[in-house]
Amino acid sequence: MGKAKGKAKQMKGKMKEGAGRVMGDRSMEGEGRGEQLAGKAEEVASRASEHVRKSGR
Repeated sequence: MGKAKGKAKQMKGKMKEGAGRVMGDRSMEGEGRGEQLAGKAEEVASRASEHVRKSGR
């Protein structure tokens, strides 16, 4: 489930970054980039956790 939440957060961040760019709101653009990074981190952590579970450690 973490991978899906991470992907969703990345998509939300992309939309927010784009909206900020269109409106000329640099703060919103930055927030969007931050959300994308947080989503990517969540996705990677979920993959790592899944890998550890599968390896039996």
